[in-house]
Amino acid sequence: MAETSRKLAVLRASLASHALERPISERIAPLGHTSADACLSGGLARGALHEVFAGAPGQEASASGFALALARRVLTKNKWLLWVRQDFSALESGEIYGAGLRELGLDPSRVLMLHAPDAEAVLRAAGDALDCKGLGAVVIEPWGEPKIFDLVASRRLTLAAAKHNVTAILLRPGAEPSPSAAETRWLVRAAPSPPDDDWGAPLFDVSLARNRHGPLGHWVMEWDQDESIFRTAHHGALSAAPADRPAEAALEDRRQAG
Repeated sequence: MAETSRKLAVLRASLASHALERPISERIAPLGHTSADACLSGGLARGALHEVFAGAPGQEASASGFALALARRVLTKNKWLLWVRQDFSALESGEIYGAGLRELGLDPSRVLMLHAPDAEAVLRAAGDALDCKGLGAVVIEPWGEPKIFDLVASRRLTLAAAKHNVTAILLRPGAEPSPSAAETRWLVRAAPSPPDDDWGAPLFDVSLARNRHGPLGHWVMEWDQDESIFRTAHHGALSAAPADRPAEAALEDRRQAG
């Protein structure tokens, strides 16, 4: 056990060293939202593991949309997006719609879908995918709370993502947050559009509930499909939560107030 821990520590140090040698444009993807980028020290880390959870029951579609928007931000030219999805997710939430991908600013012809029968197959496929240099991001979607997606699995995904600078986005429908090695964790729900906006940009009520290298926050973020970038939503925007107060607590306050 001690020897395994030593080898993992050496591997982490080596991967961290290689990551720092990359140009900052290859290491960081600005989201476009000023306050969120400030919390993230410039933007979302590429070649890292990020978690996305529904902020409330019934908000899985919003979480999926936000996860795809994050994937779009980290993708670079000529890189592909792979979505590894457990079959039960499709039964519960429906199949992916190509036109919907295009509405989010993604080219459906550059998105690969892989269905897996169970959580173990999802994890195995994700690990293999993160070893592929042709991919820019991998969305990993098991359903519920399978035991195999534990702290150890998150560490392995983190190391695999860093190896070839392929970003892993772990989408967790039907699950509650648990201990993890993820770089960030996002709790997402839909934000209401203004009354006079019949068909506006997607609005996400987002809590940054985990951030390994900075403060937490809570915002309403608007997704600009044309520019594929997040904007500050000027109507009903939320201020950032204090860095020493978990964003989950701020979200709970808002639930109780509502």
